[in-house]
Amino acid sequence: MAAKPASSSLDTLDADPAFALHRGGKLEVRSTVPVRDADDLSLAYTPGVARVCTAIAENPALVGDYTWVPNVVAVVSDGTAVLGLGDIGPSAAMPVMEGKALLFKEFAGVDAVPICLDCTDVDALVETVVRLAPSFGGINLEDISAPRCFEVEDRLRDLLDIPVFHDDQHGTAIVVLAALQNAARLTGRALGDLRAVVAGAGASGVAVTKILLEAGVGDIAVADSKGMIYEGREGLNPVKEALARQTNRAGHAGSTEDALAGADVFIGLSGSTVPEQAIASMAPEAVVFALSNPTPEVEPDVAAKHVAVVATGRSDHPNQINNVLAFPGVFRGALDVRATTITENMKVAAATALATVVSDDLSATYVIPSPFDDRVAPAVTAAVAAQARADGVARA
Repeated sequence: MAAKPASSSLDTLDADPAFALHRGGKLEVRSTVPVRDADDLSLAYTPGVARVCTAIAENPALVGDYTWVPNVVAVVSDGTAVLGLGDIGPSAAMPVMEGKALLFKEFAGVDAVPICLDCTDVDALVETVVRLAPSFGGINLEDISAPRCFEVEDRLRDLLDIPVFHDDQHGTAIVVLAALQNAARLTGRALGDLRAVVAGAGASGVAVTKILLEAGVGDIAVADSKGMIYEGREGLNPVKEALARQTNRAGHAGSTEDALAGADVFIGLSGSTVPEQAIASMAPEAVVFALSNPTPEVEPDVAAKHVAVVATGRSDHPNQINNVLAFPGVFRGALDVRATTITENMKVAAATALATVVSDDLSATYVIPSPFDDRVAPAVTAAVAAQARADGVARA
């Protein structure tokens, strides 16, 4: 057991407002029914609870009506890819998972439970989540490193009949698509007219590429740390091999900078640096989403000298690409209709709904709404629920 910090050490930490806010954790569990006397107790617990348990045993679908399960999401992490901090382990990941659960509740009224697992093996992760799944209406995977995260999500989606959503992948992808839809509208182009370059082939880079292809972006070239991904390149893992088959119709085989010449869109998800001259070489009215935190691939003020729209992952610049714009509403919509999964169509519908919130206020510094815009979660929720019904995955 780790030694308990001395009180003087805790006092020093608590002088930092971030530590002071986290003191004691950010979550608690509250009851939704009163227990004022023996009658209340006999209904909330024994013997009354036995009647409910027996009914659910006879008809398992009743768990959705007589427990909290359909409104609760598990926020699951192994702590291997935490918020730009990397592999810091499950205990150190807990403040982030608590924060994620807090955002679920604050932005969409979804109860969420942070679960940090002390295992990193894919089989162990999948088995553990499957065993936990009866307690939850959905699984939000968080901060699991690539490429393991792809297999974990795919296997859980196959094994479970509740929504499984890796937010590092799909939350980012939804918000990027929404912002790009508006950037294209602002500059008078269709998505099919755009050629994009994505720097980064991790969880978010792969998911962003997939959703942009699904939405009809004309062509996308993806780069990893070794250069452009293309068919026939040696050393590609299965995820990148699949990506190579779907992307890079122009056959770019050099650097990110080379591929950017004449490109319409740059999306940075890599932590790398892109020189100003490469941004300047892009097509007229280009779009740059430099999303690495805390340091974007290119400084926003520098990029803005050469392109029409700039977005970052930071809150101190316009057009913040923030996952909180997506995941609360996505899960709220999926849970409301007791969806069995989250389809690609549901993700695209979420992005389109999010883009629509901007409406006639669209400008170069406003292609994506603020997380604090109270129209966001309801719009995403409604779109996801409607699409779940259209796709035939809704049970309510």
